[in-house]
Amino acid sequence: MRLSRTAAWLVKGTLAHGDSMPTNTPADDAPLPQQSTGPLPISPHRVFSFLTLAVLCCAADLATKHWVFGRDDMFRGNEWWLWEGHIGIQKTLNEGALFGIGQGKVWLFAIFSVAALIAIPVWLFCFRAAEDGWLTIALGCTTGGILGNLYDRLGLAGIQWDRFDPNREGQPVFAVRDWILWQWNEQWVWPNFNIADALLVGSAGLLMIHSFFIGPKVPPNSSQTP
Repeated sequence: MRLSRTAAWLVKGTLAHGDSMPTNTPADDAPLPQQSTGPLPISPHRVFSFLTLAVLCCAADLATKHWVFGRDDMFRGNEWWLWEGHIGIQKTLNEGALFGIGQGKVWLFAIFSVAALIAIPVWLFCFRAAEDGWLTIALGCTTGGILGNLYDRLGLAGIQWDRFDPNREGQPVFAVRDWILWQWNEQWVWPNFNIADALLVGSAGLLMIHSFFIGPKVPPNSSQTP
């Protein structure tokens, strides 16, 4: 009897105030979608920029080597001077690393090159270094330079030692083709280099400038503490 009076009192109060009893719909019971708090995906433009730079830089290196080493002149003693006594073209073969370091260790440097070609894309796109445009540009040029010199170290140029070293006549060349001659005089001669070497040095300089003066880019979805 007491329960009936209580229910009647609740209905009477509800009608008096014009309220309606709350009802639940399936939409109200559905869980709210969770917003993703993870990092944004790397922009496809960064991937395209990296690959384009790597391909263009490698192509520029191989094209200039093909033109220079396809000629019958420009050997040592028969240079082609662009600035007499200072800047010219002279064909040489380098079985070492940059600027002739580590002569004879061709396959060791080839292994290092392959390792770098794997590590650079992993750093850029798995560890998100490509969020920084300067790093993408620098490492794209680095990759192009590595590919150009690795092509030579694997012997893909298809040249022989005949006119470079008569003692090795008929043997295939597994060495980097260098052709840019730069010297102050006969005593101060810079080791011959190529476009790939210039790309490697230039991109290393760009990385140093970035490290000291530009600094890392903070992802837009990250928070900084004051």
